[in-house]
Amino acid sequence: MIIKIEDKEFESKNITRLYPAAVIKTGDGDEMTQISLEWIETNKRKVEVVGYGLFVNIGKDVKYSFVYDTQEEMEALMCRVVKELQG
Repeated sequence: MIIKIEDKEFESKNITRLYPAAVIKTGDGDEMTQISLEWIETNKRKVEVVGYGLFVNIGKDVKYSFVYDTQEEMEALMCRVVKELQG
């Protein structure tokens, strides 16, 4: 099954990991990292959230990031992808 996210197409059988996360600044210059949505809900005031993303891993070495300004945008994408996966 082919899943389309923005301008990329993925064969679902090749996806090794598909997950949502918040993107935050680490405090080391412009460096950013991903944090679980569960963690960010209880620690939002302690870090600077710069976006919310859906991340797709293909194998061990290939990773695609789809980052949005709001959690709502990311959740809308995630819901669409889940519906596609459910067929």
